[in-house]
This record gives sequence, C-alpha cells and structure tokens, in this order.
Amino acid sequence: MLAVSLAAGALTIAAPGAPRADAASVCTGRPAKTVSFATGELRVYRTRHYACAMAVSKSPGQLRYMSVSLQPRGGRAAMDAGRFTRQAGPVTVHALNRCVRATGNVGGRIASTGWILC
Repeated sequence: MLAVSLAAGALTIAAPGAPRADAASVCTGRPAKTVSFATGELRVYRTRHYACAMAVSKSPGQLRYMSVSLQPRGGRAAMDAGRFTRQAGPVTVHALNRCVRATGNVGGRIASTGWILC
C-alpha cells in the first residue's frame, strides 16, 4: 500500500511539470492578415501590444519542413523552423506602434506579407 501511495505521489509531482502538447499551438488576438499559398496559410494576429504569426499546412499529418518568421520594423525577427506535421509557430514580437512583416514556408512554398499593421 505504501508503494502505491508513493507511486501516486510521484505521478502527482511529475504531472504539473509535464509539457502540454497544445499549450502554445495558437496565437492570441484578432486575425490581422491571412495569406494563402499552394501548400498552406500564413496567419498573422494582433493584440494591442503584440503581433503573432504561424504557418499552417493545408494537408496536416505529413512530416515536412516548415518555418515562420515575424519581424517588427527596426527589431529582430522571431523564427520557428523545423520538420512539423501541422504548423510552424506561433512566434510573437512586441509590435506597439510598429509595422511587422511575416514570412511562412510549408514544404518549400513561401508566402510573405510585406510590411503590415502600420
């Protein structure tokens, strides 16, 4: 009985630190721009102080190279890249009173917004 209690306690301690798969899978804010291209969509969202972007595959499930970058004017770009099945990102930058530009890549096809949210 003591072993069961200890095992249950260990699971309780480990569970809060375990990462959630869906913890950061969407951007917050309202949609600002969506750019469709052959293999996916580049989605940009905004709140009062931040902009967020992600590249989403039109055919999820297949492991392929994806990337998304979001750059505020005069600042460094935030980027997420790798082999994913559904999406790259989200990436967020501080964009209060600043234009941003986003670029997305899904399977070698690229889309860009140019400077937006000015």
